[in-house]
Amino acid sequence: MANKMLIDATHPEETRVVVVRGNRVEEFDFESAARKQLRGNIYLAKVTRVEPSLQACFVEYGGNRHGFLAFNEIHPDYYQIPVADRLALLEEEKRAARAEREAEDAKLKRERKRRRRRKP
Repeated sequence: MANKMLIDATHPEETRVVVVRGNRVEEFDFESAARKQLRGNIYLAKVTRVEPSLQACFVEYGGNRHGFLAFNEIHPDYYQIPVADRLALLEEEKRAARAEREAEDAKLKRERKRRRRRKP
């Protein structure tokens, strides 16, 4: 079934848009001259808090206006890690892996030493 978009602009102060599939309303939206629409617009914002459990972050986008932004709504190009930070993270991962390997090697050496002591 095809979607139809119906637009009502008969009133100069308000425009209404409805998306209909068959005889069922799929989407409804309106824009008023008196009320500025905030949802769906693009803003420059500052991330104030990241909430991993919600897979989202809270943002401040001017004045005293705050918003909620889900991670899946952010294109990956917009949250690239700066080169210096990325290199620091990679170095830290290498150090952690090296420390883990060294700890594992030390554990194996202790085990070998114990086995040698047990043999008569």
